[in-house]
Amino acid sequence: MHGNARALLREWLFTRLDEPARAWLAECLSALDVDHGDAALATAFGLAPRKLGRGMLDLSPTELAEAERCIAGWAPATWSLADAGRILLLSGQPARAPDFAPRFRALCQTADVAEAIALYRGLSLYPDPQGLEPQVGEGLRSNMRSVFEAIAHRNPYPAMVFDAHRWNHMVLKALFVGSRLAPIHGLDARANAELARIMRDFAHERWAAGRPVPFEIWRCVGPFAEGEALADLDRVLADGNEVERKAAALALAASPDPAARQRLMRISDLQQDIASGALRWETLG
Repeated sequence: MHGNARALLREWLFTRLDEPARAWLAECLSALDVDHGDAALATAFGLAPRKLGRGMLDLSPTELAEAERCIAGWAPATWSLADAGRILLLSGQPARAPDFAPRFRALCQTADVAEAIALYRGLSLYPDPQGLEPQVGEGLRSNMRSVFEAIAHRNPYPAMVFDAHRWNHMVLKALFVGSRLAPIHGLDARANAELARIMRDFAHERWAAGRPVPFEIWRCVGPFAEGEALADLDRVLADGNEVERKAAALALAASPDPAARQRLMRISDLQQDIASGALRWETLG
């Protein structure tokens, strides 16, 4: 699958580059097939924006569908030509001899913001995904929202590799840095009771401080909403704005507690919208 994704990326990129850029990239790829030294890779990586330009990859809907079929959750819609070139160069390196993970770490440690974004966006195409996790954890701790989102948003890697603790930390950090949760691939599939508890604690802290609660919190709570969690949703339904009330209704619809269904029946307009498919998390907000 990694090889298929790389072949797609190469095809998309080469059809968009002018002749000098194609020639430079082809020469680099051929050279790196023979020379696996760090210096050659670092030089090509650094020159990519100058040689490939600063335009966008700008994939068509058909191409984005190809990406999704190749790797579930792979969505390079916001990649630049330089991002794609850097990722193509790096993804062709061997997993061993030299080992990929320390080379990836070295690149991350010297990267500027644009380079770091490209490095992390390409995670699902690289060899040795498990070996990269320590460095990816460092990336999650970045104070740069754009670097954090390169890992967390539209990236299959976290859902494939992270354990529950790292996953929950990433989702919580998204709230702290003001990122949306919807672009996190696998958000529903990786829902868990501990994350639901963390989200409720976060909501209570915000309420106590008189601060708004991000409506997407309830997406993580809904599948585990029982008992006191239902009281939290009652509060949102009573005091929230339109988007927050819709989020609470969707959370009730996901709850396994029969009492949640009774509550949902009392807001029949939202219940009908959920039943018809007019109200979904994908279209909310």
